[in-house]
Amino acid sequence: MLRVAGSLTLGEVRGHDLIRMLSRDGKPTGLGDAFAHYGRIFKTLHLLQFVSDEGYRRMIGAQLNVTEARHRLARRIFFGQRGELRQHYREGMEDQLGALGLALNAVVLFNSLDIDAAVKQLAADGFPVTDELLARLSPLQFDHINFLGRYAFTRPPAPGLRQLRDPHSDDETDDGMDD
Repeated sequence: MLRVAGSLTLGEVRGHDLIRMLSRDGKPTGLGDAFAHYGRIFKTLHLLQFVSDEGYRRMIGAQLNVTEARHRLARRIFFGQRGELRQHYREGMEDQLGALGLALNAVVLFNSLDIDAAVKQLAADGFPVTDELLARLSPLQFDHINFLGRYAFTRPPAPGLRQLRDPHSDDETDDGMDD
């Protein structure tokens, strides 16, 4: 097993040859069996840790929540074709997914800059900004974005970000996000 790993690392064995070494006639060879059992060790250790360690479960749950939030945002952006790839060729699909990734990254960047400005303003106003509070913030939110609105890609009149709304005001006036 170490020789196979070393050969793969050094690029001295081709994938086709490796597959041939691991199975014959659709059945695993001794080496293939050894790799399968070795992989099961780590799967078992992971499952045992997941069952016994609440902190580990929470960490995995948090990672899954972030991933699901990203997918939820991507589905929201990708509503125009009902979430379907409409291109019939690979490059077209890659272009469509690339555009989705670009739009998703633009939303995350915008939200990150907005969150950073809000946190700095809160800290300047004397609000205790703790690590626990910061850990709960996510740039994957999209309730403030009007996906069906008009979009203007002009420079803002003044440099910087839009004005933050006053959290003490009951007035929910237009903040420029619904244009």
